[in-house]
Amino acid sequence: MSKLKKIFIAGHKGMVGSALVRLLKRKKVKIITKEKKELNLLDQKKVQSFFKNNKIDQVYLAAAKVGGIHANNTYPAEFIYENLMIQNNVIHSAFLSGVKKLLFLGSSCIYPKNAKQPMKEEELLTGKLETTNEPYAIAKIAGIKMCESYNRQYGNSHGIDYRCVMPTNLYGPGDNYHPENSHVVPGLIRRFYEAKVKNLKFVTIWGTGTPLREFLHVEDMAQASIKIMNVDKKKYYKIIKPMSHINIGSGKEISIKALAKIIKKIVKYKGKIKFDKTKPNGTLRKITNIRRLNKVGFKHKIDLKEGLEQTYLDFKAGNSPQN
Repeated sequence: MSKLKKIFIAGHKGMVGSALVRLLKRKKVKIITKEKKELNLLDQKKVQSFFKNNKIDQVYLAAAKVGGIHANNTYPAEFIYENLMIQNNVIHSAFLSGVKKLLFLGSSCIYPKNAKQPMKEEELLTGKLETTNEPYAIAKIAGIKMCESYNRQYGNSHGIDYRCVMPTNLYGPGDNYHPENSHVVPGLIRRFYEAKVKNLKFVTIWGTGTPLREFLHVEDMAQASIKIMNVDKKKYYKIIKPMSHINIGSGKEISIKALAKIIKKIVKYKGKIKFDKTKPNGTLRKITNIRRLNKVGFKHKIDLKEGLEQTYLDFKAGNSPQN
């Protein structure tokens, strides 16, 4: 009887990590997860010890410190330090313990502020980054280059295959609904919900509402990640050449204003929407080019409105306003 493949999901409590756990549970594999109190990924010695004592076959590196514009502006040192430490510890420890397969989850914020749209993988390092999340983006770029460098140096000699995926803006069950440190979708859901409960006359949104964004449901992200992790090595590297990462997105965009109107309707908030034009917009248009993802054989399945309705139900079911 063949031994079950052991898969470590770093960041299993996060939105992407928990989606990966849900999907991989349907397969014949042994899933390994660790609570932060059991394994602090910032602690190099403990991470190395964990990998040494567990014969891991695959790693999904979904652990990261994440947040929206406000969080990135307020805690830049934490964002760059923690993300660099987490990925350095996990990738290097995985290599030292003989892990052959690893998937590093990055972010589309790695691309320059004025990158050509839709953003191809080739846009990486062609210009200046968006200042609001530059420390986070720098860390994620370092993660890509780390996987790329380990593949270059040890791919043939040690048979490692460390892949990188760059998702667009994600949303869905298990998101962070914090009033200040959340991303746009959970942030809007919470604000409209609280405004409805408190019977407020209007909800204020940062910026002009004109920036265009692409969104992908986390279940689609997890499906794409598993697909990319397991696609034939020769086929995969032929598709992504000359780059070492691949975009994951829906290929569809919507303005923040239009998104806010959809969420307002789902929440059944009756007040008005106001835009605070003194606050930063962030990048004006941001959508990923997903031609390589399509070549891998993946296309998203969950429609934005359907996904937002699911996310609102998740918020109401287990994420009270004080979370």
